[in-house]
Amino acid sequence: MKKLSTKIWGLIVLFLLVTITFMYVLTEYLYEQLYVEDTETTMIEVGEKLLTKYKGGKVTDQFIEEVEEFNTYSNFDVFAVRNPRELSACVPFEIDYDALIGPNERKELLLGNAVTKIGYEERFERQIISVIMPLTDQNRLEGIIYLYYPLAKISELANKDVFMIIGCAIIFSALLGFFVYEGIRHIMRPLNDLQQAVEKMSDGHYETRVTVTSKDEIGKLSEAFNEMAASIEREDEAQKNFLATVSHELRTPISYMKGYSEAILQNFIDGKEKEEAISLIAREANRMERLTNELLELARTSNEQKFELYPIVLAETIRDAISLLEQKSVEKNIEITTSFDEEIIVEGHEEKLKQIFINTIENAIRYSNNDSTISILTKIVKGNAIIEIIDRGIGIPEKDLPHITERFYRVNKARSRSDGGSGLGLSIVDQLVKQHQGSIKIKSELGKGTTVSISIPLMEE
Repeated sequence: MKKLSTKIWGLIVLFLLVTITFMYVLTEYLYEQLYVEDTETTMIEVGEKLLTKYKGGKVTDQFIEEVEEFNTYSNFDVFAVRNPRELSACVPFEIDYDALIGPNERKELLLGNAVTKIGYEERFERQIISVIMPLTDQNRLEGIIYLYYPLAKISELANKDVFMIIGCAIIFSALLGFFVYEGIRHIMRPLNDLQQAVEKMSDGHYETRVTVTSKDEIGKLSEAFNEMAASIEREDEAQKNFLATVSHELRTPISYMKGYSEAILQNFIDGKEKEEAISLIAREANRMERLTNELLELARTSNEQKFELYPIVLAETIRDAISLLEQKSVEKNIEITTSFDEEIIVEGHEEKLKQIFINTIENAIRYSNNDSTISILTKIVKGNAIIEIIDRGIGIPEKDLPHITERFYRVNKARSRSDGGSGLGLSIVDQLVKQHQGSIKIKSELGKGTTVSISIPLMEE
């Protein structure tokens, strides 16, 4: 797999090659368009001015001499001849007369047009541009004015400065290569750090973080990595705590059951103590069964992405939950008062909603004082059904409220398991409410009670 730095270098080299090719094509174009065409235009203008000296008729020796005098102050070599073959005595190179003025060229000259020729001449080792101007009289070609000029090569146009240009190009290339190298190294450093951090993370070092040194895309990527690493570290810590708590929750009842069952089998206890031991074993077995069911429910709600929602009459579902908990409320002489809007219909899953209300009301009963009251009411607020469960129990300290829906979280760590739950009930409620696209809010005041507000979207019309 190619490294990113290799790809960047490849891109730079490709860019340089494209630039060089473009400059070469541009130089050729400018040479042809500016230098060659400008030279041709200038030669034609000179030829046209010389044509003004011709008055028609035979080409005289005086006219030929006047044209040749122009060579003394012109950059071009200019000759006037009556017959093209006379040029052999004027120019220092061989001329193919048939190619110089063929049928097509003669036709153009008779029309009064100039003819331009460009060809390579070995003697000069360069291209020669020549312009032929016609001397015509009554549609007869009496002679020609011949102008020629050896074109300079592209290298010769900048011959004086060529070494300076080459030197500057070398220095510029070296400086460019240095700055590009440093730039790539600077860009790649945070990416290399990020790669090393990812490798450490894959080895289980979830505390790994990278230093954010910029606000660009790489900086944002580093910030995202740090956030991801922190999240994974929290999740890993939560998983360890979860496993430790589950182990602790199961170890205690198992120890009780194992100890008392061994004592019974070995006849260490009998009579009333034996009955109490069997009752304790049954109670601890029930608690283990409940804990296992809650763990399964929590795993199911965490993994279950979506379930089918259908119209549910909210009041009826809450009444079903209350009826299932009636025995527990009677044991503590707790009165449950209700105020329901019978018209509220929500989109939900009946069993899941019932689980939400059972867990929440059961918590209210468990932590309410004897001979107290629990109020349950429903109302509509901004397109959502609001269910409030209000108890007058022991309340929750303010510092514990943000953590109350965490798994196995207990407000009173010293509370015995007989008067406290597993710490999973509100975690299950929180997951189920979120799967209904709802929310849960808990307000509490220590010693005065707790209010749990659950929001569930209404059924759309």
